Amino acid sequence: MSNREGFTGGFIAGAAVGGLVGAVLGAVLSRRAAEALLNEPSDAKTRKIRQRKGSQLEAEGMEVARLSLEDKIAQLNQAIDDVRLQLGDVNGNAQAPGGEGSIAQDS
Repeated sequence: MSNREGFTGGFIAGAAVGGLVGAVLGAVLSRRAAEALLNEPSDAKTRKIRQRKGSQLEAEGMEVARLSLEDKIAQLNQAIDDVRLQLGDVNGNAQAPGGEGSIAQDS
């Protein structure tokens, strides 16, 4: 019967030790989680900064590409006008440069 008398004391001692270990372990784990959360926003800020720089570089690249395309379109338009003038001379109906196929009338 001495085992029954020791059970209550052991149960209370075990609950106290287990509660103490759980409290310490919980505090350590929560501190690590808090530190991880504090470090995470800086990573997010770094990602945002990289995205902004990337989007700025992308915007600059798009602007350069747009200007390049405008130059190429202007060159193509000039080449088309030159060919149109040459074909007009071959067919016998030459047009004045910039006439765009309309006949100039004096008012």
